[in-house]
Amino acid sequence: MQRLKLLLAGLALSAAPVLAEEPPMDQPLRPDQTAFRALYKELVETNTTLSAGSCTKAAERLAAHLKKAGFTDKEVTPFSVPEHPKEGGLTAYLAGTSKTEKAILLLGHLDVVEAKREDWTRDPFTLIEENNYFYGRGTADMKALDAIWVDMLARWKKEGFHPKRTIKLALTCGEETTDAFNGADYLAKNKLDAISAAFALNEGGGGRTDGHGKLLVENIQVGEKKAQNYRIEATNPGGHSSIPVRDNAIYELADAITKIRDYEFPVKMTDTTRTYFAEAGKLRNDETGQAMIALSQNPDDKAAEAIVSKDRSYHSMLRTTCVATLLDGGHAENALPQRAGVNINCRIFPGETVEGTMATLAKVIDDPKLKITANQQRGPDAVPPPLDPKVIEPAKAMVAKYYPGVPLIPSMSTGATDGVFLEAAGIPVYGVPGSWGEPDGGGVHGLNERKSVRSVYIARDFLTDLVKIYADAE
Repeated sequence: MQRLKLLLAGLALSAAPVLAEEPPMDQPLRPDQTAFRALYKELVETNTTLSAGSCTKAAERLAAHLKKAGFTDKEVTPFSVPEHPKEGGLTAYLAGTSKTEKAILLLGHLDVVEAKREDWTRDPFTLIEENNYFYGRGTADMKALDAIWVDMLARWKKEGFHPKRTIKLALTCGEETTDAFNGADYLAKNKLDAISAAFALNEGGGGRTDGHGKLLVENIQVGEKKAQNYRIEATNPGGHSSIPVRDNAIYELADAITKIRDYEFPVKMTDTTRTYFAEAGKLRNDETGQAMIALSQNPDDKAAEAIVSKDRSYHSMLRTTCVATLLDGGHAENALPQRAGVNINCRIFPGETVEGTMATLAKVIDDPKLKITANQQRGPDAVPPPLDPKVIEPAKAMVAKYYPGVPLIPSMSTGATDGVFLEAAGIPVYGVPGSWGEPDGGGVHGLNERKSVRSVYIARDFLTDLVKIYADAE
């Protein structure tokens, strides 16, 4: 920790507002930025959707890039399994000088959400730079960060940089689709030595602008919820629709859905969310900000909870949530339904379980005639990582250097990443700050996905500096 304090002190002395000094993006790129852009372009233009793409091809291309930079076959390992030949990934490492300090891991996923050309304004699998944005599927989620990780290691290999800690890399497939082969899960269960580390750096962090170019906040993700689907099904002998009865599968299911809609899971807090509401509340000069601070001090404050929960994002950060997402039922227009079912998508708060959440749903529905089952689990229950000063403080110092006056606040994701697989294996995972997005979400998982050009290039420099601090700290 003493060495880390010295590194941060040196950073403070040399700190400069890099954001203010960065030239406009209409200026010629530096040679290293040009090389990075080519790598980013190649990765975005390698289709890695589950339906028509290949993560294995992307991993092979990235492996070739690392080997061209000087990595050996021993240091770079593409992997796949026979049952899923196109869903492969890649591990690599840059050896450190210390024999005692644990490694750090750079984690990313190569797969992307499906994208249909006819729905998009531009070809989703062509990197297009337009109006100060990069457009294309995966530009934000998460091929910019994948390219930053690979480019970083390649540059350091060429430069002869020898970090104190070994720096490992794992780029995998299957993060975006529940029933796909998940490379992070596979590595955690079968190749743990290849990824074992003191902690991992992943997607999930980053900043948010006001929508007009002003950066408001940077976040470091510390923990996430677990995604889990349940099926609730009603069955009935049915009969002719000309002689209806109240005992109707669709009605019974509708009653159950209404009860779930009206149920609020209790407020929960982790160290991360408590810190988030306390710090984020200070940034707001309004009733909501005051309520956020009050709730961080007393999670049982019902008045504060009611105010904070008006914001859908805050509401989800406070509790487990369950919502109906798919509905089916009946078999003929002129027949009473024999079967009706609904998919309930839950985002389970860290510390709670799949079984416990299912038991709560059963209690809320209070109808023994309905069958509730847990669908295939995406991964293990969420384990919140600690607010480790050795991780948080360097990130704060780097935000102060690059974005003076912008706060760094730990946050918990209400979505899901591959971090759950590593955390279950004892590796804490943190979503890195450095880049930023807009309030509208930038088309992630939707149409015309985009990422600010400026954000990508500055995040590349930001993360190069940050990972160096981590790699040389005790």
